[in-house]
This record gives sequence, structure tokens and C-alpha cells, in this order.
Amino acid sequence: MTDGKARCAWGDADELMRAYHDTEWGVPERDGRKLWEKLILDGFQAGLSWRTILARREGFRRAFDGFDPERVAAYGPDDVARLLGDAGIIRSRSKIGAAINNAKAYLAMRDAGEDFARFCWDAVGGQPIPWEGPVPPNSPLSEDISKALRQRGFTFVGPTIVFAWLEATGLINSHAPDCFRRDEIARKTLRAKG
Repeated sequence: MTDGKARCAWGDADELMRAYHDTEWGVPERDGRKLWEKLILDGFQAGLSWRTILARREGFRRAFDGFDPERVAAYGPDDVARLLGDAGIIRSRSKIGAAINNAKAYLAMRDAGEDFARFCWDAVGGQPIPWEGPVPPNSPLSEDISKALRQRGFTFVGPTIVFAWLEATGLINSHAPDCFRRDEIARKTLRAKG
């Protein structure tokens, strides 16, 4: 049952999706570790619905030690076996391998003096990009960021995954023009900027 607020079409699917849409999706995330976690989750979403991932997010956090990059980077064969047997997550060997690899890439950036949050926000000029018009599965921006991530050793970060991640983390504001969250997020961004 809806509350009469105009939302992105997907944001009114059910209570779980509504809560995510209304409080989290598209809110500019500036914490590097949280940006990395969301990138990993968007990789797990590939080929699935976001609702599937969202419903298992706490299971992912438990299974991946709170998405602590140092712990995940140290995972070995026993951890992979443990994860493949965990019904609380998506049990894909390639996606689990990518999460471990991407923890190593995240740490390599840090160790080289490159802050992940700064890398992300520099890619959009420091402020969320308001997305106008239809929302595509990817864009030249997501292609550029995907390429830059792959150059830094990341995997499972194709342009479509990256575009969904840019939306989820508020690097772009692609809420529908009539969605109440679009203007709320834009106002918060202006207040933070000014």
C-alpha cells in the first residue's frame, strides 16, 4: 500500500524496497569503505534483482566480516568453501572471487596513497550529477569509471554494474523527475556544499 508520495517506479514495489528507496538509495555516500561495500554488493546483483541482494544484505555483512577489506583480502580456500556453503548470500564462485580480489585492489589503492572515496568523487567532479532523461543501463561515465577500476585491479566492475552503483551511492541523482527524493537529495547536496 502506498502513502501517496511520488516515487521511482521500482521504489513502491514493497515495504523493503520502499524503505531502501526512501532512506538510502541515491544518498551521496562519502565513506570509502561503504562505497566499496556497495560496489561489491552491486557485483553480486549482476543477473539478479536488487531486492534479492537487499533481502540478504545482512547475511552478506555477516559472511564477509562486516565488509572489512583487510579481512576479506586475506580469505583463502577455506573461506571460499565457507561462503559457497552459506545460504544467506549469493553462492557464486566468480562473484565471491571478485569480492576477495576487489578487497585486495581497494587495499592496494590505499597503500599507494589513493583514497577510494576521493577517486569516486573526483570522477564526478566532487558533487552528484543530476541525471536528466531516461536512465540507461550504462553510460560513458560508467564506462570510464569501469575502465579506471579495472586498471587498478578490480574485477566484476563492468559499465552496467558501475552505473547501478553510481545511482545507489548518489554519485549521480537518477531519481525520477517527479520522485519526492530527487529534490530532497538535491537540497541536501546544496546545503552540504554551501
